[in-house]
Amino acid sequence: MPAYKDNNTGKWYISCWYGDWTGKRKKKIKRGFETKREALEWEREFQLQDSSNPEMTFESFIGLYKQDVFPKLKENSWITKENIISKHLMPYFGELRICDITAKNVIDWQNEMRKAINKDGANYSPTYLKTIHNQLSSIFNHAIRFYGLKSNPAFVAGNMGSSRHAEMKFWTKEEYLKFADVMMDKPIYYYAFEILYWCGIREGELLALTPSDFNSEKKTLRIDESYQRLKGRDVITCPKTKKSNRVINVPDFVCDEICDYLKMLYGVSDNDRIFSVLSKSSLNKTLKNGAKKAGVKQIRVHDLRHSHVSLLIDMGFSALAIGERLGHETAEITLTYAHLFPSRQLEMAEKLNEIRKDDSNVS
Repeated sequence: MPAYKDNNTGKWYISCWYGDWTGKRKKKIKRGFETKREALEWEREFQLQDSSNPEMTFESFIGLYKQDVFPKLKENSWITKENIISKHLMPYFGELRICDITAKNVIDWQNEMRKAINKDGANYSPTYLKTIHNQLSSIFNHAIRFYGLKSNPAFVAGNMGSSRHAEMKFWTKEEYLKFADVMMDKPIYYYAFEILYWCGIREGELLALTPSDFNSEKKTLRIDESYQRLKGRDVITCPKTKKSNRVINVPDFVCDEICDYLKMLYGVSDNDRIFSVLSKSSLNKTLKNGAKKAGVKQIRVHDLRHSHVSLLIDMGFSALAIGERLGHETAEITLTYAHLFPSRQLEMAEKLNEIRKDDSNVS
């Protein structure tokens, strides 16, 4: 199709036909190109997208990828993907045709990413490097499944980074109690941290809580929503996983504290967020300052969840029971917190010795 010049603006535009997902013919007009060449290049990419041809550029394919994937994800999940794509993938692969990207291109990109510096002036962590590589590989797999790409160069190149997390940080009960003591002069934060530590819920789950989620008679909290602040908007979504929809029992003293806190709130309806004045950033800042004042080690707000798990393991609860409380699969609890569970290897060996001795005695 030819490009046309708009006599009013002096810029070029494209007018072409394409078939939508129902097979119906539709007209596409795209304006604002500085040159005829730019207009024709855009029209070529658009036609390649329409025909699902893997000869399109990586940047053009990302438009299709978003169309296909975005409706299946929570908004915050797509924003995470989009940040990785725009920051780490597009600058390297954007202008390349997706069918021309080789394993060598991916290896060169990996080497650049290993040298890259984050906002704190440090190299990216092994877990983050693995995350961004997995995102690239996922894009190529999508192109293979639905758009005729022959192979995945990210798979051929091999992964980078590691799924192994840095040493897990958590507070002992004694450390938390020192921290809680200095929070007494900040009642809202005190009650928020009490729920996080003694119930093990996520930050987003805490910030989504409403009075209707609390049952003072049964002494339970219902967790079925999560709060996110996305692009300046308050967004309530379902929790992280299906397993995260749960009802947890709370200790008597936490139940009493929640009742006390709800009495402090004025004009709050059953469906209003009870911690609407807080944010993830304010929780982290207050935690940092409180830890310094209490003389305990610095941890993140999410590490209070790890601290809760550590406490439950120390009390002798199984991975199954802990997983149900946290909204995790049992296997996930076992893998994530395996180093915290007491080893029973010696006990196993002794039991095996005993049953073997019993067999010998019988013979």
